[in-house]
Amino acid sequence: MTGTATGRPQAAPATWTADEMMSVAAARALRSGVVCFVGIGLPSTAANLARRTHAPDLVLVYESGTLGSKPDRLPLSIGDGILAQTADAVVSVPEIFNYWLQPGRMGVGFLSAAQLDRFGNINTTVIGPDYRDPVVRLPGAGGAPEIAASCREVIVVVRQSTRVFVERVDFVTSLGFGTGCGQRERLGLRGKGPVLVITDLGILEPDPQTCELTLTQTHPGVDLEQIRGATGWDLSVAAELHTTPPPTPRELEVLRALTRQGRP
Repeated sequence: MTGTATGRPQAAPATWTADEMMSVAAARALRSGVVCFVGIGLPSTAANLARRTHAPDLVLVYESGTLGSKPDRLPLSIGDGILAQTADAVVSVPEIFNYWLQPGRMGVGFLSAAQLDRFGNINTTVIGPDYRDPVVRLPGAGGAPEIAASCREVIVVVRQSTRVFVERVDFVTSLGFGTGCGQRERLGLRGKGPVLVITDLGILEPDPQTCELTLTQTHPGVDLEQIRGATGWDLSVAAELHTTPPPTPRELEVLRALTRQGRP
């Protein structure tokens, strides 16, 4: 499927997929020299794309304990040997969390979500109002709460739908802004929280006054009503709504080469 919306019609055909647009948008958010806590999947794709294009000095840290990995292909898991082989150092998982993550030494961390609410709170634990008897029990927290609490900035990458973008998450696995601005500070959390939410439809950022997620960019070929229809709350929209620049030929060339190399 081509275009910027999964299965949704658009005005004109595009030459990239929704996942490619998300990967490119996430890569563009990363700066050279920043220490990035990377997860497998789209975050790893975005980080490696950024390192190969505009951010050659981006420092990639994987949860398995590899610091400064420079893989020549996309790793298949956090235990992929290519990460250790190309790392500046390999340390234990407890050291990654206790020394690098929790003290605030990670510049950017990536997260995804099964549910996300208007204040960037994330649920990856249970779906349904009863924790003891949920409709669906999800994989759980992993390291996500520490990433949400301690990374200087968090970028959330997730496909947008009313199933995911809910009025209120059923369970707060990883805190965004809680009930609004000030709660992170009251709880003593180090990081800024989610600074960007990148979806297959557009980009949201927290409002400086309220911390409510606000649509600031729509991806090419996606209209505002599509995005409102995929959001489970009354979506706030920036006064100046921009269109995400489409992927460049160079970005697509590098991204597609990475993807081909990463296939098992």
